Amino acid sequence: MTVHAPASTPAEKIRKGDPKRDRGNRTGFSTGANSAAAAAAATLGLVHGRVPEAIECVLPNTQRVRFTITDGWTDGQRARAVSIKDAGDDPDATNGAHLTAEVERLPGAFGQIILRGGPGVGTVTKSGLGLDVGGPAINPVPRKNISDNVRAAGAPILEAGDGIAVTISVPGGEVMATKTLNARLGILGGISILGTTGIVRPYSTAAFRASVVQAVDVAANQGQTSVVFTTGGRTEKCAMRSFPELDEACFVQMGDFVKAAFQTAVKQNMRHIIVGAMVGKLTKIAQGLSVTHAWREEIDRELIASAAEEIGAPPDLIEEIRAAETARFAAERLAELNLATAFHRALAVRAIRSLRERYPGPHRLTVLACNFEGVPIVTVEEHELA
Repeated sequence: MTVHAPASTPAEKIRKGDPKRDRGNRTGFSTGANSAAAAAAATLGLVHGRVPEAIECVLPNTQRVRFTITDGWTDGQRARAVSIKDAGDDPDATNGAHLTAEVERLPGAFGQIILRGGPGVGTVTKSGLGLDVGGPAINPVPRKNISDNVRAAGAPILEAGDGIAVTISVPGGEVMATKTLNARLGILGGISILGTTGIVRPYSTAAFRASVVQAVDVAANQGQTSVVFTTGGRTEKCAMRSFPELDEACFVQMGDFVKAAFQTAVKQNMRHIIVGAMVGKLTKIAQGLSVTHAWREEIDRELIASAAEEIGAPPDLIEEIRAAETARFAAERLAELNLATAFHRALAVRAIRSLRERYPGPHRLTVLACNFEGVPIVTVEEHELA
């Protein structure tokens, strides 16, 4: 089945008090998905001598979506295409961005696909993000997805022994980035190309919060007494592998909405509440945040540093962790010292204590810490804290 991405239209002005101001739950597409569509369309321009006005693109979640393409151009050796981002009902700083792909045929490059960042795409200047310092802020999943779609579209070129260079740019991306935390994270000069599934769900809206409440209610109505809250797709898969005995209805992606999830679980008398998270969200849960969205609150670097100190990290590394902008930096550096399990356990213990204090009740708490590939690192039960 192919889903059609809507063509971007000028947003209607909504005034305060207008019923339309209430945001819905319409999904949109990520900057990574639009980049892949633009890159594939431009590549088809090289192959056929004309850039198409629409293209079917495969998302990271394997869904096929048809995207509208604008501003296509080719001279036979180079081509350009633009896909305009529609973020759905998510209040995204990059909604309406013109994800632009310029591709070039590389004679004799033996099937290579080279991905570059152009104007408006940020440059990574700090470690701890899982990306090469000095490289473009194109995350691993969209990077692979762009390459996969270009490889499919450009098969005749690659099979002929040539390669393809792809440059992703975003006009106005540097301005858009000022509305994000990119600069604080060490991503300078533009936005990040993101998207682990290709789909943007309205994580920042009341609609998504309502969907979390509804999911817990559904599980309770089915007679389930355990609920597993995860922060996203990878942590959910990790939790499902770790707790195979639980029914699928028990697994709820709470996203950033810790308070809504826990209040509903307590109200529904869930006996066992499990949380699956990676280091960043785990830290924010330990901080006691009701909403863990990146824009809401900074990571508590002192909390991370104290956990590192507790497990015996070297003093110089503790100071580096205290100065770093991400929890991932600490996780990666401590993993190099074989302290990953101890570090995540220390954070999990802090998270359990914070959750117990804020959401009292007869339920039992468990925290599952996952790595960035969605693989379990450590599971901590509340009774272990005694």
